[in-house]
Amino acid sequence: MQEQAQAQDDLIIRAQAWLAEDPDPETAAELAALIGAGDTAELADRFSGTLQFGTAGLRGEIGAGPMRMNRGVVIRAAAGLAAYLKAQGHDGGLVVVGYDARYKSADFARDTAAVMTGAGLRAALLPRPLPTPVLAYAIRHLGAVAGVEVTASHNPPRDNGYKVYLGDGSQIVSPADTEIAAQIAAVEKLADVPRPESGWQELGDEVLEAYLARTDAVLTPGSPRGVRTVYTAMHGVGKDVVMAAFARHGFPEPVLVAEQAEPDPAFPTVAFPNPEEPGAMDLAFAKAAEVQPDIVIANDPDADRCAVAVPTADGWRMLRGDEVGALLAAHLVHKGARGVFAESIVSSSLLGRIAEAAGVGYEETLTGFKWIARVEGLRYGYEEALGYCVDPEGVRDKDGVTAALLVAELASVLKEQGRTLTDLLDDLAMAHGLHATDQLSVRVSDLSVIADAMAALRAQPPVSLAGLRVVSAEDLSKGTESLPPTDGLRYYLDGAYKARVIARPSGTEPKLKCYLEVVVPVAEASDLAAARVRGQEVLDAIKKDLSAAMGI
Repeated sequence: MQEQAQAQDDLIIRAQAWLAEDPDPETAAELAALIGAGDTAELADRFSGTLQFGTAGLRGEIGAGPMRMNRGVVIRAAAGLAAYLKAQGHDGGLVVVGYDARYKSADFARDTAAVMTGAGLRAALLPRPLPTPVLAYAIRHLGAVAGVEVTASHNPPRDNGYKVYLGDGSQIVSPADTEIAAQIAAVEKLADVPRPESGWQELGDEVLEAYLARTDAVLTPGSPRGVRTVYTAMHGVGKDVVMAAFARHGFPEPVLVAEQAEPDPAFPTVAFPNPEEPGAMDLAFAKAAEVQPDIVIANDPDADRCAVAVPTADGWRMLRGDEVGALLAAHLVHKGARGVFAESIVSSSLLGRIAEAAGVGYEETLTGFKWIARVEGLRYGYEEALGYCVDPEGVRDKDGVTAALLVAELASVLKEQGRTLTDLLDDLAMAHGLHATDQLSVRVSDLSVIADAMAALRAQPPVSLAGLRVVSAEDLSKGTESLPPTDGLRYYLDGAYKARVIARPSGTEPKLKCYLEVVVPVAEASDLAAARVRGQEVLDAIKKDLSAAMGI
C-alpha cells in the first residue's frame, strides 16, 4: 500500500513538472484538471513513457503529457532533429516545414521553425496547409538538408504526427531514426531550447507554383484529357492543388463533393478519414450517382494517397490499391517508361509480371515509401495502401496529386478508345492471370492483442490455409537475402493459385494487417467472371483459417 501511494506521489510530481513547462495553455489546462481531479489512471497512461520517435517519425493522440502529441513533445522532437542535423555537418542548413489542417498542426509547424532558427539552422515555413507531396518536393527544390511535415495522414481526428525527411527528399530510415531519437532523449528542459519569436522564412506561393509546373512531367504532351471526374478531398488539404493541377492540364473541372471539400480537422462526415474505410466514400458515390462521371477520385486528408472508383452495373466500386498500381504501371509502360518499377512486399505480385513482360527493372522493398523511394533507378513505385510515386525525380514519396493526374490521363486515353479502366484490368488478367487480393485488418484498442496474435503464429505456424498446404513460412524479423529485418510473417501456399499471405503490425495505426493474394489462371475472356468468384472464395477461406490461427 505504501509503495502504491509512493508511486502515485511520484506520478503527480512528474505531471506537475511537465505542467510547469507546458507552453500551450490548452494542454496545460487539461493537465491541471487531471491533476486536480486526482485522475491517476489517466495520468499514468499519459506518463507511462514517451511517444517513440521512429522511421514514421511521431504519431499519436493530441493531449497533455509525454505519451501524447503536444507542443512540448514537438519542441523536443525539433530540438533533437536540429542537434542531429548539426552533428551531421549541416549547421546553417535549410529545413523546410509543412503542415496539414489538423488540430495543432500550424502550432507544431511554427514551433519547429522556431527551434530550427534558434539552433542556428535556417527554416522556411510553407505558407498554409498544403499536401504532403508539396513539402517533399520543396525539400529538393530549395536544396534543404531536411524537411518536416506535420500530419497524421488518414488517422482519426484527435491524432497528429511529425514526419521527417532528409535532404534527398525521402523519409528517414534507420539509423537516422535512432540517432535522432537519442538526440531527442538528451533534451532535458524546454527552457533550454531556444525558440525565437521570428527569424525563419515564410514562403509564398512560389514553391506551390514550382510544384504545379513540375506536374507537367507526369503527362504526355497532347494526350487526351476528356475524362469527367467527381473528386473528394476527404476534409483535407488536397482540393485547391488538385483543382489547379486539373485546370493547368486542360482536364474538365472535377465535380466536388461539397460536404468534404474544405479542410475540417473534425472530419464530420466520416468515421475515419481514409478512403479505404467503410462509408468514407458514400458521399462521393452519391454525387457520382447524381452527375454520372467517368471516374471518382479521392485523396486522403494530406493528399499523399489517391483512391479511384469506377462505375459498375450495381453502382460504384472502389478499386483496390493493387488494381490502381497495376493500371498506372501498364499506362507508364505504354508511354515508354524505362527504369525500375518497385513495390513493397505486401503489394500484388502483378507489378513484377508487368515489369518482366515490358523488360523493365523490378524490385521489392519493405513496407513504406521510405524504402520504395530509395530504390536505385526508380521510375515508378506503389504500395497497396493507395500510395503511388509516379514522378520520383519530382517527389520521392507517394503523391496523391500527380497520381490523380496520371489516372485521369489513362482514363481519358481509354475513353477516347471507347474503353474503361475495368476493360484494362480485364486485359491484365488475361495476360498475367487474375491477381485477386484482400486484407484481414483488425483494429485494436489494446496493442497486446497484436503482439499475442503474432506470437501465436510464430509459436504454431499454420500448416495449411483454405485447404492449401503452406510450403514456405518466413519470419521476416530475421531478414532475407534481399530485405532487412521487419516484424512480419510471410507464407506461400501450394496449388494452382500461387497464394501468398503476409501478416504484420501496422506501422502507423493500432492495427494488425494481413495481406492476401491468389492468382487464378484465365484462359479466355469468358473465364473472367468465374475466376473472380473463385479468387474471392479462396481469399475468404484463407481469412477464416488465418483468423483461427491467430486467435482473433
